[in-house]
Amino acid sequence: MFLTISTTGSPERPATDLGFLLHKHPGKTQAFSTSHGTAHVFYPEATAQLCTAALLLEVDPVALVRRGQGKGRGGAPDAALAQYVNDRPYAASSLLAVALSGVFRSALGGRCTARPELAEQARPLRVEIPVLPARGGPELVHRLFDPLGWDLVQAEPVPLDERFPEWGDSRYVRLVLEGELKLADALRQLYVLLPVLDDAKHYWVAPDEVDKLLRAGDGWLAAHPENGLISSRYLARHKRLTQDALERLELVRLAEADGSEVEELDNAVDENRDTEERPVPLALHRRDAILAALRTAGAARVLDLGCGQGQLVQALLKEPAYTEIVGMDVSVRALNLAAKRLRLERMGERQSTRVRLLQGSLAYTDKRLAGYDAAVLSEVIEHLDPERLPALEYAVFGSARPRTVLVTTPNVEYNVRWESLPAGHVRHGDHRFEWTRAEFRAWAGEVARRHGYGVEFVPVGDDDPEVGPPTQMAVFTAADHTTHTDHTTSTGRTDGTDRTPKEGEAA
Repeated sequence: MFLTISTTGSPERPATDLGFLLHKHPGKTQAFSTSHGTAHVFYPEATAQLCTAALLLEVDPVALVRRGQGKGRGGAPDAALAQYVNDRPYAASSLLAVALSGVFRSALGGRCTARPELAEQARPLRVEIPVLPARGGPELVHRLFDPLGWDLVQAEPVPLDERFPEWGDSRYVRLVLEGELKLADALRQLYVLLPVLDDAKHYWVAPDEVDKLLRAGDGWLAAHPENGLISSRYLARHKRLTQDALERLELVRLAEADGSEVEELDNAVDENRDTEERPVPLALHRRDAILAALRTAGAARVLDLGCGQGQLVQALLKEPAYTEIVGMDVSVRALNLAAKRLRLERMGERQSTRVRLLQGSLAYTDKRLAGYDAAVLSEVIEHLDPERLPALEYAVFGSARPRTVLVTTPNVEYNVRWESLPAGHVRHGDHRFEWTRAEFRAWAGEVARRHGYGVEFVPVGDDDPEVGPPTQMAVFTAADHTTHTDHTTSTGRTDGTDRTPKEGEAA
């Protein structure tokens, strides 16, 4: 895949300013690793009068197949063959768009560190892509680029075979764009429209792609006459995501017409709704309380013990501060559902290095759990028989010994507020017990004393003045921030005689 960007200049305004804008020195050839190969940046020409920057993406066909790409579209009959014979190494596509955003990230964001004023200046640009898939032909190319301020939009069809003109044209075009634009605007347009013209993406389209589309489309997409087609193709024809994008683009368009901010317009719509505000689900209160406690603790490497179907792991992945996230559960079925929720098989390489799912039981010590900043046991302890709690206690607080441990559990006193819960019943059929606030504090206090932790208690959900919150959370913090099992207890003892035995040991 190949793309060139050229600009002209003069001694007073040299064309080599392009190097400052792209953050790439015209006198050097540079290479950058991508998930599917190597991107090379070089300058075929760099003078004060004319400067051309070239981006060459060298696709690794083995990586393409291993990551599940290069397959037939939509279950086409040539799907198996397409793993080995395809146009991905040669034709511009979403692979080139991703390389463009990675290699020229600062330029695409409109930043120029050395010469900030250059980023705000429009300059004569010429963009050439020798082979570009265009599902819709030259006509669609013009429909997409003509409204964007280019003086010249040239989409020359590439014949199937020059020796046999009767065969007609292929679905590829040679694209040339000329006009006076800011470099950032040109790059953002290419980032969005290359995969739109190809009508395919090499990676799984997740909800955050809507945000990427709106960021790259800032200033031009809302008013574009083809924004519906652009949104649909960019989001791989995902109906719900496309609808979300179009609704947000309409807000942008209305805000621009009204001369107001999108947030102001959006708030006005919310305030005029004649509906009663829905209560926030308890699960969201619990998740937000856990995330807030982890941020306060400054945790980067986090264990989700008893991760279930991976809801908390999914929330942690959205925050870059968490560099390593491990979800562990005894249930293979739950782990399989978590893997599907997280889309592990289609997850990008950088994201996949941050997360692991493990099968394991908290009734036994596990060396894999040692050395982490924090561990979360969210609605876990009540699923164990009380006589097995000492084993869990030692496995987490004595053996793994993370710096911070968060434990949430239902507050049984609050059950009287659940109208649908019969008196004397627990909230879930698998709960072996549910504790009052006093019982939970007593257990947590003893655990902290035995293992050298401090403990604080945080209400989760609406804190009823009579019966307390629906969920209670204990935040344990290790007094010495170490990871060994012989540690100072809250009474200052260091002989280890006060530790809780592991399962199978004599008490």
